[in-house]
Amino acid sequence: MINLSEMREKEVINIRDGSKIGLIYDFELDLENNKVVSIIIPGPGKVLGLFGRNKDLIIEWKNIVRIGTDTILVDIPLDE
Repeated sequence: MINLSEMREKEVINIRDGSKIGLIYDFELDLENNKVVSIIIPGPGKVLGLFGRNKDLIIEWKNIVRIGTDTILVDIPLDE
C-alpha cells in the first residue's frame, strides 16, 4: 500500500513520449466511494502550485499505468 504523501514525492512521466510532467500537488477524492479520482499537476510556470496563470493538469486515475519507487507512469494524449 502507498500513502498519498508518498505519491507527491514521485515524478509523473507520460509513457507516450517519455516526458516529465511534474510532481503531484493535489488529489481529487471521491469520499463516498473511498477512492482517488484524479491527480493534479501544477501547470507550467507555477511555483509551489501558487504563482502562475496556466491551468493545472488533471490526470484521471484510470490513466495511471504504474506507480514505481521513484516515478508514476501515466498514459495521456500529447496535446493535454
